[in-house]
Formats: sequence, structure tokens, C-alpha cells
Amino acid sequence: MALSPQSGSPEDVNLEKGTRSSLESSSGISGGNVGGIGGVGDGVVGGKDPVMEGKVWQKFDYRVLPVMSMFYLLSFLDRTNIGNARVAGLQTDLGMSNKQYSIALTVTYVPYILSELPSNLMLKAVGPDLVLPTMLTLWGIVTALQGIVNSYSGLLACRFFIGLLEGGIFPGLVLYLSYFYPRYKMNTRVTLFFSSASLSGAFSGILAYGIIQMDGVGSRPGWSWIFILEGSFTFLFGLSSYFIFPRSLEKTWFLSDEEKEYVKGKLFEDIQKEEEGFSWKEVVEALKLPQLWLLGPPFFFAATILFGLAYFVPSIIQGLGYTAADAQLMSVPPYAVACIIALIASFISDRYRCRGVICIISVLFCAIGFAMFLGSRSKHVQYGSLFFSVTGAYTAAPTKATWNANNASPQTRRATVIAIGFILGNSGGILATWLLGSLSPAPRYTKATITLLVFSLLAALFCVLNILYLRMQNAEKAERRKMMSREDEKPGLGDHSAWYIYNL
Repeated sequence: MALSPQSGSPEDVNLEKGTRSSLESSSGISGGNVGGIGGVGDGVVGGKDPVMEGKVWQKFDYRVLPVMSMFYLLSFLDRTNIGNARVAGLQTDLGMSNKQYSIALTVTYVPYILSELPSNLMLKAVGPDLVLPTMLTLWGIVTALQGIVNSYSGLLACRFFIGLLEGGIFPGLVLYLSYFYPRYKMNTRVTLFFSSASLSGAFSGILAYGIIQMDGVGSRPGWSWIFILEGSFTFLFGLSSYFIFPRSLEKTWFLSDEEKEYVKGKLFEDIQKEEEGFSWKEVVEALKLPQLWLLGPPFFFAATILFGLAYFVPSIIQGLGYTAADAQLMSVPPYAVACIIALIASFISDRYRCRGVICIISVLFCAIGFAMFLGSRSKHVQYGSLFFSVTGAYTAAPTKATWNANNASPQTRRATVIAIGFILGNSGGILATWLLGSLSPAPRYTKATITLLVFSLLAALFCVLNILYLRMQNAEKAERRKMMSREDEKPGLGDHSAWYIYNL
């Protein structure tokens, strides 16, 4: 499959001559948020203005994306720092078995999964400027409380509420991005804030190495300070974020009226106007989309890989014969490399409209890493394998999220699709908590490695099937466009419209 720029680029706007275009989908909190129709990146209002183009998106990139990135960094850090705390003595001090540790991780994911769809729908009803900061502030408190628990039951209670409060953050941030950015700009932005997850993997190792030196301060072990200090920062950042989150495009204070109109011209208008508020009909329509269920297995498989690595990389490295402190530091390089590669891949994905190809290559990277770990007994090769598996996992995740969101409209349908994708993905997180350690003992993790290798290959297969299905649908839509004009088409079709071209 050649990686050449597809029609539908910002310069291709002539549907009548058969060039490819895309109905850029975005939305605001209310039905009044509108946008443009035409080729990717060219809306009804104003056409392409290079000066305005650079200025407007730069403002969003500088004012919105850093906040979103910090949200997700803190989310991932506070959910997975238990892996660093485990290496620092948490499991021993609380007298936990490997099975009990896995249960503690599983308890996080049950409410996490159950809260994803309701929180995404609540985001639409209440507003992101209130929902997202509230979730962040509350889970910061709970994260800090983990540092003062002295029993296994106390840890379980904290893990439950962390999952409940964090569940909606990633799907919520992806949905929030779609309020401001057209589809052809989404993957780079999703990856930019998701790359903070790989940064959190690197950052948590460095932080944990420093914080565990506080062992004994205040008569508390080093692992407790990991939770207390990181949770306290999350709480303070959550409070400050109430004042910096724009609620919608119309209420974005850093844009002039002219800039707001330009952004509206880049976003999809007709479908969003036709959806007045929340619609259960659109929830049902979302559940009927074949592309959602073709991407469902890759969400599950890739998330199992991602969370397995997120929770167990420090333990895997320690199992290679390194000390606990060295294991914290040596977990940094694979995540740093993953961050860089993910950003490069996102640029390619946006430039060439090749979400599916990037997903396939990413999970094949995971397969290479697991094959290396499985086939070698050299600790250097096994450590090197993490650069492939971690990079693949942290590149696939934002690309799949963007691909899923790109191919559903209007807003409620998209919100549902995003949430269902993450529900399926985080179900893989439950499996991941048991695969490594409980069901597959250290240090070889043989059964787990074989399972994750097979999951990588299956994820690639389903991504291929999704590409083939979407390509077939786009061909059918092209034939329909030859037979009628836009005015002849029934309104309210969303992504079923003949003028809505699916991203491959």
C-alpha cells in the first residue's frame, strides 16, 4: 500500500470533478457549533488562508494542547505509578501476594471501564470546562491518599476511586479535541497529548528514583512518598485548570471573531446543526457501525499490550538482574524513544491520511519486540526488545483513537464510538493485570509473551480488514455521488452521507 498523499488534502476541494474530499467533523458543546464542508481542510467560509491557517491552529496548539497533555500525563502517571511503588517495596510492606497485586490493578479497571461512556455523554451535557478539571482534582486527592494506606483493603478502595474518576479522561480529551480541530489535523494532536503517556513512563522512572531516597522521612517508606507527592501536584494542577479550559469555540477567549469564523469554516456544519442536543438514536446508530467493531479487537489487543508494559516494565527490568533503583532509571529510555517515534508516526499519518497503515506497522513493532524477548536469554537483547514493544504500543494507541473518532459523525454518535472503543481497550487492561506475574511468572513471562505476540498479529489482521471495509464504503459513496447532488440527499445521515469520506 503506497504512502502517497491522498486526494482530500487541503488543496483538493472540487468534488464535482471527482477529486477526493472529506467532510471534516468537529463539534461544540451545543448544536450551535458549526463548521465547513469540502475538501479536507477547506471549508465553506473563507477558503484557505495561509496566514490565518498558521495563526489559528498555533493558538490552539499553544493554549489548549499543553493543558490536555498535562491532564493525560498526570492521568497515566497516577494510574501506573503503582508499578514503581511495587518495585520500591509496596507489595512487601502491605504483605501482598502476586495475585493480590493483580486484584488491586483489576479493581482500578472495572469502574474505569464503566465510567467511560457516561462521562463522555456528561461532557456534552455539562461542559468540559467543569467535568475534566473536577475529575483531575478528585483523583489527585485519591492518589495522594494511597500514600497513607497501611492495609491491602485501603489500597483496594483507593484503586477503585482512581479508576472511577480517571475513566473518562482519554475519551473525553479526544472528544474535546474534535470541538476545535478538523479530522485531518487530529492525529498529530491526539499523539501530542498521548505522547505524554510515554513521557510519564520515562518521567515516573526518574521521579521514583529520586523520591524513594525520601525513605524514612516522616516515618514513611519511599513508595508512599511517590503517591503523596505526585497526587498532591495533580490536585493543585486540577484546581488551576478550572480557569484555563475553554468551554466551546464560541467561548474561546484567545480567538478574535474573525478567527472563530475561520475555524467554523473548517468544521463540519450541516450534520452538526441537524443534531440538536443529545440523541439516543445516535447512540444506537453508533453501535451499528461495522468500523467500530472491526477496530474493537485491535483496541482490546493493543491495550492489553500497552497496560501490561505500563504496569510491569520496571518489574521486567528488575527481573533481568538489575537493582530496584537501576530498574527505575532503565525504564526511561524505551519510553523516551517511544515518544519520539510516536510523534513522527503521527505526522506521517496526518500528512498521508494513512491511519490504518501506521496502526499495522505499530503492532508489528510490538510483535518484533515480543519475539526478541521470547527467543533470547540475553538480558541485553531482552532489554532491547522493550524499545520495539513499548514504541509499538505507544504509537498504536493514539493512532487507533484518532482513526476511530475520524469515522463517526455527528457529535453524539462520535462520542459514543470513542467511548465504546476505550471500553473495549480498557477491558484489555484487566487482562494485562493478570497476564504478567500472576498467570505468567517472572522473570521470563513466557505465557504472557506468547499471548501478547499473538495479540499483536491479530491486531494487525483486524486493522487490514478495517482498511478494506472502509475502502469499499468509500467506493460505494463515490458511485452514489455520481447519481445525485448533495441537495438530493436525505439530511441527518452523519457519516453515512455520500459526501463523508472515511479515513483509511
